[in-house]
Amino acid sequence: MRLNKILKNALLVISAGIILTACATKKEVAVEAPKKEETKKEETKKEETKKEEVTKIEKIAGQMQGDVYIGNDSVKYLADGVADRVFFATNESILTTASRETLRAQAAWLRANSNITVVLEGHADERGTREYNLALGERRANAAKDYLMTYGVSSDRITVISYGKERPVVSGSNPLAWSKNRRSVTVKAN
Repeated sequence: MRLNKILKNALLVISAGIILTACATKKEVAVEAPKKEETKKEETKKEETKKEEVTKIEKIAGQMQGDVYIGNDSVKYLADGVADRVFFATNESILTTASRETLRAQAAWLRANSNITVVLEGHADERGTREYNLALGERRANAAKDYLMTYGVSSDRITVISYGKERPVVSGSNPLAWSKNRRSVTVKAN
């Protein structure tokens, strides 16, 4: 009787194993090989897509140095030949060499036009919290103010305001749009 019970249990275990193994077998599906023409078209399409991506990257790289915008398509002018904005790196309020050159030109123009007062607007890109970007925008505007004051512009003629991420010059969620939005803009107040 005991031997009968052991054989029955062994038979059940073996049967269950066979059933599970049968369920786990992989079915092979015949796949038709692609025609040579279709393969060539797909390869050509892939190559064109890669070329377009490279062109976009080159265009962006031509307008950026690191992650700081150096192009001029979004720059307006405070005066003839004097750009109104300077750009910053991500999470930075340190002036770049190009920013310092722009601010020196602004300072020279402001010294020559002593009746003009300005507002320095600090801006940030869309990333980060509202509070963080407002504080960052203020640091950027103050960095520009300090530099103008170094070159002889009275602090009485300069007001600082931060808009943080609230007034983007370019909408978009990509490195080029972000770099254009990280800026300080000098605006005539009178």
